[in-house]
Amino acid sequence: DVQLVESGGGSVQTGGSLRLSCVASGNTYRRCMGWIRQAPGKEREGVGAIDSDGQIVYADSVKGRFTLSKDNTKVTLELDKLRPEDSGMYYCAAGCWAPALTPRAFTVWGQGTQVTVS
Repeated sequence: DVQLVESGGGSVQTGGSLRLSCVASGNTYRRCMGWIRQAPGKEREGVGAIDSDGQIVYADSVKGRFTLSKDNTKVTLELDKLRPEDSGMYYCAAGCWAPALTPRAFTVWGQGTQVTVS
């Protein structure tokens, strides 16, 4: 089984930056990892995903502001120019066969880390 441990997150003002990190342990044969977020009262939405070949997909709402990177079993999401609508619980996810934004493409989920932008 794969376990995901997230770190980062917090509260920032509009225009600020945060960094989220996620480390995978266990059977990581599927090389694709990503981030999914969920705002209160809304469905989960894909933020971005990356595989070990460097293929990346981003949601249109975060393009140019968020940056994904991957180093072996660690994936990092840099959040810049944050907006209040970026607030929510951010989940690290793994198990996709290719970078995707659909939450059901991921089979393993972390506990989530809160991002609040005011």
